[in-house]
Amino acid sequence: MNLLFANDRQGHYPPSWYADVLDVPDARPPLRGEAQADVCIVGAGYTGLSAAWQLAERGFKVIVVEAHRAGWGASGRNGGQVGSGFNKGQEWLEARMGAGNARLLWDLSQDAKALVRALADEDPAIAYRPGVAHAEWHASDVPDTQADADHLAKHYGYDQVEKLDRDAMQALIGSPCYQGGSVDWGAGHVNPLALALSLARKAEAAGATIHENTLVHRVEPGADPVVRCDKGFVRAKHVILAGNGYLGRLVNGVTSRVMPINNFIAATEPLGDRAASVLARDIAVADSKFVINYFRLSADGRLLFGGGESYGYKFPSDIEGTVRKPLETVFPQLKGVKITHAWGGTLGISAQRLPVFDRPAQRLWAASGYSGHGVALATFSGRILAEAISGEMGRFDVLNALPSPRFPGGGAFRTPLLVMAMSWYALRDKLGI
Repeated sequence: MNLLFANDRQGHYPPSWYADVLDVPDARPPLRGEAQADVCIVGAGYTGLSAAWQLAERGFKVIVVEAHRAGWGASGRNGGQVGSGFNKGQEWLEARMGAGNARLLWDLSQDAKALVRALADEDPAIAYRPGVAHAEWHASDVPDTQADADHLAKHYGYDQVEKLDRDAMQALIGSPCYQGGSVDWGAGHVNPLALALSLARKAEAAGATIHENTLVHRVEPGADPVVRCDKGFVRAKHVILAGNGYLGRLVNGVTSRVMPINNFIAATEPLGDRAASVLARDIAVADSKFVINYFRLSADGRLLFGGGESYGYKFPSDIEGTVRKPLETVFPQLKGVKITHAWGGTLGISAQRLPVFDRPAQRLWAASGYSGHGVALATFSGRILAEAISGEMGRFDVLNALPSPRFPGGGAFRTPLLVMAMSWYALRDKLGI
């Protein structure tokens, strides 16, 4: 089964609230016949579209091929959180990468957020809003979260994280579940599909060509790599693999390090006066559950709530029910609330939950595995890839050095092993361990 078509109709955006509130353009024509490019990019999500924009601005001839639509995958379906740093804290990175590289990674993540904010300044539909809370389920974990804030302030001069005790957190988030944590006012949230569509427009304005509804069957590396598609092919000097969780078995070197998992989001009806009982400020929230809950309010007062995961190819038959359970656990005051949209998506995770930047074969480049931290990092990765293909390898090499072990069992056995591991951690969540 091909994950690209396991849950979606070709060329159709999922039934998300994001797609409903945006003016989605008509489909771009598919690739037909032979084409030549300096760079062929497989996948039109944040990574691929940003790389196309940055490379085209540098004078490269760029062709993007996408099996569905620009922003169709995780880039257009996610929770929209523009986070600081990486999924590992700075002290973790310092211990493994050294203080200098950890500082470079932090500065890179700050630049990534700045790029998203700059794009939002140009396009109001992206709707950037500041503030992301990290909410702890267990009081015993609050000191560690707040120590991270102190470390950022002391060693990185980053003083935008506000520490919250239990009372302050529950005044901000109308849930009895959370025992404290922090709010990062230097982070934020956006309409993720609007961001992807904006990147597509910028790529095309810079001279890149995007072919939608174009399925890649094979990538042939070499001195002049070839990307074989269903109705044509591209000969290029470089190929960027930007399919993230949807790459499948195109290139095994990436597949063994990046695992697809499915995540789900629901949008409630507009809450009206009830919205204030959910969030007192217009922020996004991510909590400390292993199977994370994340949420925010939309511009029209809906709760956009992400919760629940699955690890096979197929989405559950009842996505609404999958999300409703954690939603009503976090917000019992919304029990029975009407849900108007429910959708799923597939993202790529790595074993260390850090992005995987790689050169899997001659003239092939890859960036994926953002592990739920990709709105800023994947958008900025286009600049990193453009630099590298232009011969400026510094930042790519640091990202390439991030720990990225293969999943146990490689491509063949990683799915059942991951399911067992994830099921264990999900059980721990249920038991409150």
